[in-house]
Amino acid sequence: MSDGFPPPPAPRNEPILAYAPGSPERSGLRARVREMEKETLEIPLQIGGREVKGEGTFTQVSPHNHSRELARVHTAGRGHIGLAIETAEAAAREWAATPFQERAAIFLKAADLITGPYRHTLNAATILGQSKSVYQTEIDAVCELADFLRFNVHFARRILEEQPDSPEGVWNRLDYRPLEGFILAITPFNFTAIAGNLPSAPALMGNVVVWKPSQKQALAAHYTMEIFRKAGLPDGVINLVNGPGPLTAEVCLAHESFAGLHFTGSSDVLRSMWRTTGENLQRYRNFPRIVGETGGKDFIVAHPSAELEPLAVAMVRGAFEYQGQKCSAASRAYIPQSMWARLRERVIAMTEELTMGDVGDLSTFMGAVIDGSAFRTHREAIEQARSDGAKVVVGGGTDDTDGWFVEPTILRTENPASDTMVRELFGPILTVYVYDDSSGADANWRSTLELVDGTSPYGLTGAVWARDRRAIRQAEELLRNAAGNFYINDKPTGAVVGQQPFGGARASGTNDKAGSIFNLLRWTSPRAIKETFVPAVDWRYPHMEE
Repeated sequence: MSDGFPPPPAPRNEPILAYAPGSPERSGLRARVREMEKETLEIPLQIGGREVKGEGTFTQVSPHNHSRELARVHTAGRGHIGLAIETAEAAAREWAATPFQERAAIFLKAADLITGPYRHTLNAATILGQSKSVYQTEIDAVCELADFLRFNVHFARRILEEQPDSPEGVWNRLDYRPLEGFILAITPFNFTAIAGNLPSAPALMGNVVVWKPSQKQALAAHYTMEIFRKAGLPDGVINLVNGPGPLTAEVCLAHESFAGLHFTGSSDVLRSMWRTTGENLQRYRNFPRIVGETGGKDFIVAHPSAELEPLAVAMVRGAFEYQGQKCSAASRAYIPQSMWARLRERVIAMTEELTMGDVGDLSTFMGAVIDGSAFRTHREAIEQARSDGAKVVVGGGTDDTDGWFVEPTILRTENPASDTMVRELFGPILTVYVYDDSSGADANWRSTLELVDGTSPYGLTGAVWARDRRAIRQAEELLRNAAGNFYINDKPTGAVVGQQPFGGARASGTNDKAGSIFNLLRWTSPRAIKETFVPAVDWRYPHMEE
């Protein structure tokens, strides 16, 4: 075997297929969706390369057709989670000793499997299981996941190349070790890409992982794990355990070998796990690394100089793509009084044109919210907003007869601190606050920006719309901590790996920027090595001479 360090292929963002009528990708995906929607797959646990039966099962259904059973998924008990930890620990030494280029080759191959023979399967699983439209699925399950895998290899290579200076007679070097123990990856329902990245990023850096995906994303997670194994991932490096998150967290966080948490979910859950980790510090071998992204209450703020038509498109796309179930989705907007009447007409017209239904029909813009609990949350929020005096600008309807459908809804409130301006709803609800600019374009701009900054505890994404460069500069300065991903004249969604590293601070998480070198640095524990070629033979120093 060569001891060289050959450079991996240069990363590139995976081209997004259009799925236009008559295209081969459209017909191929449609056929795979029709095939998979007739199946009810049995999904076991995957521990140490073996398919393991659980203590029981739960059923995953299509959110847009909740009578359609997609999978019966085995549920991990306490013993299964313990077995996953033991299996990961048994694989740790050999995986850590595996040369980087071999680890990289596995995940590069996985990327090519995703964009090649598994493209329709992973897309279909995400369409059916998570109710994503074809475009939202393509940019997530295929393009972003492949981008994570390819760019992570590129970023890891850059980390390994970072070495200290060596003066004459000394060779200094850094040994980038994995963390000592196992990583717990807990992943969300809304992005197949995030679900694949959270276990694979630490694994690329030589770590072993226990992966607990969302029960509402089990089908796509199953195929993602199948891809990793087909790409050559050794048994035990990533162990997939479906089931209840609290039990998985309880068992893993109590274990002495718990070394790190890679998490995307709610702020309350992250706080709870962080608290438990703190309570258990005495039993751990090391201080665990905690990396978490926890959502947001993302904003659009418009200056009177903003262009109306693209602003309207950004509001509609930013709020309603994937039913607003993105951590980055626009859910509050601040619009000047002078442009509201014209803007209102455009956003109403656009919103009423949006198609909603079974996303297995590839012409559909949006599907259903993820489950009955989310449906009730959104319905109750709209009803409460009405009771509190908010006006329904457009939408507001709900229907759970066949699927959990919530109409794309725009509310207007007179209270900038109202519930739907502050609370993360994670659904297709955008609340607009119209601010007074009658005394001039700049008179209330600063106070509006201060309002945007102080209203929400989150700090994930946000967008400013203006042609006035001074207004943009003011927004950049006053909203510096309000968003980890800040957009100028664009919607606050759609971060691309390698272009806009994603993550926020405040209640939105640790801001370790998924899809960047910063995230991968969290999964390595460097050892500094100094080798002296000709050691000293005399204990005395020159200053001691007479």
